[in-house]
Amino acid sequence: MVKAIWNGTVIAESDETIVVEGNHYFPPESVNKEFLQESERKTVCFWKGTASYYNIAVNGEVNTAAAWYYPDPSNAASKIKDYVAFWRGVKVEA
Repeated sequence: MVKAIWNGTVIAESDETIVVEGNHYFPPESVNKEFLQESERKTVCFWKGTASYYNIAVNGEVNTAAAWYYPDPSNAASKIKDYVAFWRGVKVEA
């Protein structure tokens, strides 16, 4: 089971993550959406497409743009559509 933990709280948990470029992408249904807030941030990956971001909010603290996903990925990255990955201090434990 892979877990994403921030500020002492499990944000996502799944045994069906997809690893791309060293990052675990969690299925959308495995993510506790109550801790996510839409972010305005977007970035472009040359082969995956445009990433959208979430802020993570736990116990009154916010980790800005600490999770990302591809709502409309390229064909090459279609298997991670809407899957969520984490960074910026979010601990991913396998």
